[in-house]
Amino acid sequence: MSDDPIEAWLDGAFPSMAPLREQLRRGARSDAPLLIVGEPGVGRTSLARALHSASPRATRALVEVDVGSIPVELFESDLFGHVAGAFTGAERERIGKIGAALGGTLLLDRVEELPISVQPKLLRFLSERVYSPLGGRETSSDLRVLAVASHDLALRVERGDFRRDLFHRLEVIAFEIPPLRRRPGDLEAALPTLLDDLSRRYGRAELAIAEEDLRWMLEHAWPGNLRQVRNLLERAAVLQGEGVLRLARPVAAADECPRTLEETERAAIVQALSYTRGHQGKAAALLGISRKGLWEKRKRHGIP
Repeated sequence: MSDDPIEAWLDGAFPSMAPLREQLRRGARSDAPLLIVGEPGVGRTSLARALHSASPRATRALVEVDVGSIPVELFESDLFGHVAGAFTGAERERIGKIGAALGGTLLLDRVEELPISVQPKLLRFLSERVYSPLGGRETSSDLRVLAVASHDLALRVERGDFRRDLFHRLEVIAFEIPPLRRRPGDLEAALPTLLDDLSRRYGRAELAIAEEDLRWMLEHAWPGNLRQVRNLLERAAVLQGEGVLRLARPVAAADECPRTLEETERAAIVQALSYTRGHQGKAAALLGISRKGLWEKRKRHGIP
């Protein structure tokens, strides 16, 4: 595997994105905010880590924040920190994630979950590089912000759940990672790297995949994207040991109760709007209907 973080990321999972190699390198060298958009499991966070490792800040801290896992009432303190006595229970000073990332990189994972009450302070920080810990004085911080989001972020902006000005500030540089099902050829090209990584991680001899299972893998849609592929291979490597792996294929959903046509149509509209980041015209074109037709269907389904 290459010692170059960008090259290793491309070789390990995303050969079809190789034409973006130079853009990724420029994005890594920049200090501007950067947004990575895609479905869960496509490798958004791994790309963010590669960008940090290829940046001038690589020797400094990379502080990751899973935005969706922090209770709303604790979020501001967790991100910006607080001084002792700022609120009931704040017995000691806390520097917060921004303070911990000083000189390095702050990675906001699932940024679409950012509480609306915190967004103005983050916007000011991104614009002016200043912030105020709870109960403390204004201070400055030198760090780079990387954000990871699903396509749902654009819909949240349209609904007013995410500030449009903050969205535009985060997407100064933006990369979109397509789902695995839209990148034919990537999986077969990435499998040797994935198997080699598992061999080294678990101290196994060279691993391979049974031919029958390989054919199935290349035809499967992989709704969980690359994360699902890795989990399946890792399970086989742990349980079976060395040699040719036989995969425990996911249970087919053929016996599940199908959705109604109404539910299917609504889901297709939401997916199209997410994929086009809320662009009405592009979403209508993907669905094969007119802009007016899409507007009427959104109104009927209650889609903002």
